[in-house]
Amino acid sequence: MIMILCFTLMMNMAFTLQPSPTNAAPAPLAPLQLDANSAVLIEESTGQVLYSMNADVAYPPASMSKMMTEYIVMEHIQSGKLTWEQSVTTTENAAAQIGSRIFLAEGDQHSVKDLYTAMAVGSANDATVALAEQISGTEQTFVKLMNDTAKRLGLSDKTHFINATGLSRSDMPDAFRPQAADKETLMTAMDSAKLAYHIVKDHPETLEISKIPSYKFRERDTKPMINYNWMLEGNKDNENFRKYVYEGLDGLKTGHTSQAGYCFTGTAKRGEMRLISVVMGAKTEPKRFIETKKVLDYGFNNFELKTIVAEGAELPDVKTAKVTKGKELEIPVVAEKAISVVMRKGDTPESVKITTTPTAADKLVAPIKKGQEVGIVTLTYGDSKQTMKLVAKEDMSKAGGLKLFFRGIKEFFGELFSGIKNLF
Repeated sequence: MIMILCFTLMMNMAFTLQPSPTNAAPAPLAPLQLDANSAVLIEESTGQVLYSMNADVAYPPASMSKMMTEYIVMEHIQSGKLTWEQSVTTTENAAAQIGSRIFLAEGDQHSVKDLYTAMAVGSANDATVALAEQISGTEQTFVKLMNDTAKRLGLSDKTHFINATGLSRSDMPDAFRPQAADKETLMTAMDSAKLAYHIVKDHPETLEISKIPSYKFRERDTKPMINYNWMLEGNKDNENFRKYVYEGLDGLKTGHTSQAGYCFTGTAKRGEMRLISVVMGAKTEPKRFIETKKVLDYGFNNFELKTIVAEGAELPDVKTAKVTKGKELEIPVVAEKAISVVMRKGDTPESVKITTTPTAADKLVAPIKKGQEVGIVTLTYGDSKQTMKLVAKEDMSKAGGLKLFFRGIKEFFGELFSGIKNLF
């Protein structure tokens, strides 16, 4: 009887010591089965890549390249070089565009806001070129600005623009084709996602336009232009698009040519997390949205955004940084901003490695202002790594001459005695 009781007790202890399923690492994710040339998924606030397939292979992006035109227009509005109300006169090149358009005639005048909306909602090639030539004089001068901006934003050298619209070279007006005949517009899915990241991050107001389901350009127009983005949440009452509508989706840009197939850069926000997806080379118009849903579902179903370090919080491994010539020898340090990481659902913040690297003392010389950068914080989670500034928690004045003098003497004798001690 005693042996039976002992055996039962041992078995209970064994089961008690088994790790709780809630503490186990999340199971590996099943690979996505996508019918497209390439795809990528990133989280907007951190830039973390959550999924990629052929993401660094360059393909024709079609009208997704208009995202660069949109970005440059927004930069010019922000800097005051353009205003929304400013009138733009339609040029010969703009009026000669084919494909998606609002049928501008040479000499027509419309506001920047109307033309931008026609570009973002209706993918209008004529409106796009009108804006490009308003900014740079000619489309090809604007193209140089597009390629320069791509470099500035950190896009790869695989991405290259030959026009403002994304049209194939053969579809450009004869008189306005670039002379070099060996290049077409190309983008990688990753570069498309990076560009979308900068649009949403730097100019979030663009989403107020990209989410418009339809737009009447002129009062005399009998029908409004319809947004090519069927997944917009604003289409939930539209019988034609209802089955493609995606909760929280408010952008960003579709694209299609015979060379590119059907492409789509989408963005959706649920709770505190915004995702940016890119699908390139889908075979049909509906297919680009079906594949996008798979990619976005993969993100929202499996990941969540968690704050690891709050804004102004002390770091667990380093509380202070050494200072030269300060009133005190060390200054308290904190995180400049809240630091968040996109994690697998079910994973814990303990999975994130935090490394704090204060600035070397000889380069951190008093006086120091509150909020001044005094180092960096690096967060590592799996293959993802991000950095944030480490800043001074308070002001620190420079020590007086007498204090520095006696501190120097103390340090001198301290080093001297330490050297003597090491001799024995």
